[in-house]
Amino acid sequence: MPRNAVNDFVVKFANVNGSGSASANQLFAKSILRMGIPIASRNIFPSNIQGLPTWFEVRVSGEGHLGRRGGVDLMVAMNPQTWDRDIAEIDSGGYLLYDSTRPMPASRFRDDVQVIGVPLTQICNTAYTDPRQRQLLKNIMYVGALSALLGIEPAVIEQLLAEQYKGKEKLAKPNRDAFHMGRDWALRNLDCPLGLTLQRADAVGDRIYVEGNAAAALGAVYGGATVCAWYPITPSTSLAEAFERHCKRFRTDPNTGKKRYAIVQAEDELASIGVVIGAAWNGARSFTATSGPGISLMQEFVGLAYFAEIPAVIFDVQRAGPSTGMPTRTQQSDLLAAAYASHGDTKHVVLLPEDPRECFDFGAASFDLADRLQTPVFVLLDLDIGMNDWLCEPFAWDDTRQLDRGKVMSAEELEAGRTFGRYLDVDGDGIPFRTYPGTHAQKGAFFTRGTSRDRFAKYTEVGSAYVDNMQRLLKKFDTAKSLVPHPVERHAAQPTRTGVLYYGSSSAAMKEALSALEADGIHLDAMRIRAFPFHDDIMDFIARHDRVFVVEQNRDAQLRTLIMTEGNIDPAKLIPVLHYDGTPITARYIHAAIADRAAAMKVVPFAGAAAE
Repeated sequence: MPRNAVNDFVVKFANVNGSGSASANQLFAKSILRMGIPIASRNIFPSNIQGLPTWFEVRVSGEGHLGRRGGVDLMVAMNPQTWDRDIAEIDSGGYLLYDSTRPMPASRFRDDVQVIGVPLTQICNTAYTDPRQRQLLKNIMYVGALSALLGIEPAVIEQLLAEQYKGKEKLAKPNRDAFHMGRDWALRNLDCPLGLTLQRADAVGDRIYVEGNAAAALGAVYGGATVCAWYPITPSTSLAEAFERHCKRFRTDPNTGKKRYAIVQAEDELASIGVVIGAAWNGARSFTATSGPGISLMQEFVGLAYFAEIPAVIFDVQRAGPSTGMPTRTQQSDLLAAAYASHGDTKHVVLLPEDPRECFDFGAASFDLADRLQTPVFVLLDLDIGMNDWLCEPFAWDDTRQLDRGKVMSAEELEAGRTFGRYLDVDGDGIPFRTYPGTHAQKGAFFTRGTSRDRFAKYTEVGSAYVDNMQRLLKKFDTAKSLVPHPVERHAAQPTRTGVLYYGSSSAAMKEALSALEADGIHLDAMRIRAFPFHDDIMDFIARHDRVFVVEQNRDAQLRTLIMTEGNIDPAKLIPVLHYDGTPITARYIHAAIADRAAAMKVVPFAGAAAE
């Protein structure tokens, strides 16, 4: 039976990279948003410039699910190279739209899929003579056909085209014409609409549609950052570029045009973090943006910043590794590398945002944390959050909020004779006072070094002094527990002794999977972890449950490993649910993985378990 659904289906576009399909696919996605219907879009693209397969997936969800569901209801198959693979993804009863200019044998189709042929190449070749124009406008034509098949309001598409090509009528007109050619052909030759239909709604509200990298960059601006040093690497490059755009708007004197910021594209990642640490030592709020390979190269300087106690912020937009891995695929595979970066005994603050709104919030907060704790702070995004547009709550900012620079001793305090020891803990929280260079002509100076020293920054290799310093650093890390974002807990509808932990971009799919599991009678308490060091609530959550699933997107169960190490937890109590093929995790995957194991474990509501 053909699939029938209103405002609840998945459309996937299979294209060739470099064919100009990206703008057409985004046009399709945004038109649905303009009709008041929530969507989640994801671009799955290759790491070369052009020629390899690329996919764009749009999840239409009137209920507001923003994670990947799994499966496809309508495949727009524009790439012959991936035809068989793309056809296989379509759910039974789904639809296939393809370019029918050249006939395809019946053996290339599936009996349980509804086939829709549109002779896109033929229409384009009739209407246009320029080869590039034919290629580009074919994409707009299939958007036109989809508007008729799914019920997208043509006025919405026309408005989006007008906005996109404002002041460029020579480009706007052929795109409008191509859109109507595709739409008109579908209305004349096909049964419109399909069983999959769109109906105008009011479910988007005031939410915004933005990518995580841009949100994090804006958070850096609001957090007071004035220095960015970086080296280009996928998928973090757009974060640094967005910071530059934001700075041109917010950090340029409107009267003089003077720039009140510095952006340095260094020769490599090691140089980048070196510039960041130097700027921070001088009192500037500074950061770098990178990915896993960059974190590997930064290890030496990260250790220096930890030991010398210099604030720095590192945005790590994770991708599939190790080594070059899959540069344009997503993973959560840098957690352990960030938490324990550098050699020796180190522990770093790590923030774990779930969407662009938290990228903005945590991006801003990371600079306060770095200054207050005088240490590097990692903000771990991933490609799914960083390079995809997400529907999220609008950013909010309190204009009365003051930057927290932490313990900085002033010239007046030094002049008054206050005791200054650069590594002296005066109040038991593990955090010493610091001074900015040049604060006082004679007092408050110290050497910054990566070697052992005493509380007054005097070089020493006396073991007891080294141990004293290392123990103080642990105390400071413990202080960080109360400063980082606390975990978010969701209680099951019925009492249960089984829980689930997750973090970051897994959150959207996790929320949907929890609802599906609950419908199957599998009730789980859930907790989303938002930072390391782990708040005590996380260990309490684990203690309250007999078994806890740990959902993450890497092979080696890095979150589970970190929890076992830091909390001395029995490994048998933590059950890994791992997804690491480079695509964002889906609700169906989580549901199936947990449901299968829950059945074997005989997971039942707590009351039922007690009755047994």
